[in-house]
Amino acid sequence: MTLGSDVSGMTTTAASAAAKGLSIVIPVYNEAAGLAALHERICDLAKTLRQRYRLGCEVVYVDDGSADATLSIARSLPADAIDVQVVSLSRNFGKEAALMAGLDHARLGAVMFMDGDGQHPPALIEQLVRHWIDDGYDVVYTAKAHRDNEPFLRRVAVHGFYALINWGARQKIPEDAGDFRLLSPRAVAALRQLPERNRFFKGLASWIGFRQIRVDYEPAARAHGVTTFNAASLLGLSIEGLTSFSVAPLRFASLLGVILAGGAFLFGLSILWEVFTTGKQVPGYPSLVVGLMTIGGVQLIMIGIVGEYIGKILSELKARPIYFVAEHSEKHFEAGKADDAASRTAAE
Repeated sequence: MTLGSDVSGMTTTAASAAAKGLSIVIPVYNEAAGLAALHERICDLAKTLRQRYRLGCEVVYVDDGSADATLSIARSLPADAIDVQVVSLSRNFGKEAALMAGLDHARLGAVMFMDGDGQHPPALIEQLVRHWIDDGYDVVYTAKAHRDNEPFLRRVAVHGFYALINWGARQKIPEDAGDFRLLSPRAVAALRQLPERNRFFKGLASWIGFRQIRVDYEPAARAHGVTTFNAASLLGLSIEGLTSFSVAPLRFASLLGVILAGGAFLFGLSILWEVFTTGKQVPGYPSLVVGLMTIGGVQLIMIGIVGEYIGKILSELKARPIYFVAEHSEKHFEAGKADDAASRTAAE
């Protein structure tokens, strides 16, 4: 029985890379106000990539249960210079599930993941493609150049999260890396073979290995609306990432237990020493109550940490689908007709 997977036959030469094409996966949730403008920029980018690299492109919009007109606008988007797929999920399953749905429906070789709020600049995609085709990188990921405009506590929390998740991990997750990244065909093939249902894409894309390169950028301001990714969502994603890619919380719980046990042992020795040397009676109830409350609180925290891992095991055992597709539509760009029209326009 083979426990690994061989993707060495999927080369990353420039000719083979361009021939396979690029799928751009964009999960959208209540992005009706800016979707048409984003699509126009994606189409302009597709024209540039076709001219420069002879690279065919498609865009896969995944509507994650939007409550506004996002789906109807996505249906109306034209296939100008690029094939268009619209995948509508049956409800809001979350961004990680939407990314997986886009990956499952991507038909071309390489896959680009980016957000639909306009903060991931489409113009940067050309640089990511260049690292893939010209330089031979399999994973080209982006990261925020700085967090100077973010609150101090948020910066501390982000740094602490990456320090904890990478504590003792063989494969580190780059700090400040986001979902905006390009994966080569063989990196995509590797990612598709990972069977877990509790998915953390940043971690999975790092875990598969291959040649990776970081590209720093400054996110653009949202053109419309406000983010729906609040503090609670960030906390949930952090817990998901920690329990998916690290046993650091369990190690921390064990370390805390050792510290408490050691402290209790030393405290007991000090009490015995005081009794035998001075004959004083140990004060009872206050210290006893404080000790019991401390130990009880720590035990509940440890039970909660273990419970998170048990909950993930239960979720994997139930093996429910990650998402359900309620609607799927496609529009295909006809390159020949577009080239003829461009030639006629130039002749006139």
